[in-house]
Amino acid sequence: MIKRLIALVATLLAAAIPLAASAQAEGPWLIRLRALWMSPTNGNDPEISLGKVEADDKLFPEVDFTYFFTPNIAAELVLTYPQKHDITLGGTKVGSIKQIPPTLLVQYHFMPTAEFRPYVGAGLNYTKFSDEQLPAGVTIDSSSFGPAIQGGFDYKLAPQWFLNVDLKYVWISTDINDSVGRILTLDIDPWLFSVGIGYRF
Repeated sequence: MIKRLIALVATLLAAAIPLAASAQAEGPWLIRLRALWMSPTNGNDPEISLGKVEADDKLFPEVDFTYFFTPNIAAELVLTYPQKHDITLGGTKVGSIKQIPPTLLVQYHFMPTAEFRPYVGAGLNYTKFSDEQLPAGVTIDSSSFGPAIQGGFDYKLAPQWFLNVDLKYVWISTDINDSVGRILTLDIDPWLFSVGIGYRF
């Protein structure tokens, strides 16, 4: 996983840095392209005798758009395309689902004009589940709302260009049901680690 993240970031940096010579002054918008590693914590309520129900880890690209209302206060919208996750029961694959998890956060940037620019954020996640491929008679709720928190930093590489490292924790859950009712609640609740590049304009 680490090697793939490094390779993707190196490719992005190689494409971005030569463009810095023509850069203009920083503006209120910051767009980032990142490689994101999603690692669900997979809590089950209640526990069942057949084993733990889990969604698998996933590496995928994401893009986010940040707008600075002031030098310190910004809002970030995180987007990606639908991601397929295998679902296992007691370690054995029993199906798959797709999910798309747009997240909106409000951030505080501690040192907005320094080369090293740490920030924290908090906001709301909406996850839409689709394309369920599950055992006959088993369904899941179609959506989830939950809080999200983050911490990270931007490091200025050149005028307008930044290296970004970001860590989020997001509360995502869905009920798994059969024809009678709820079997359990799967608390996916993933850690999201991402690395990428940003362009400020």
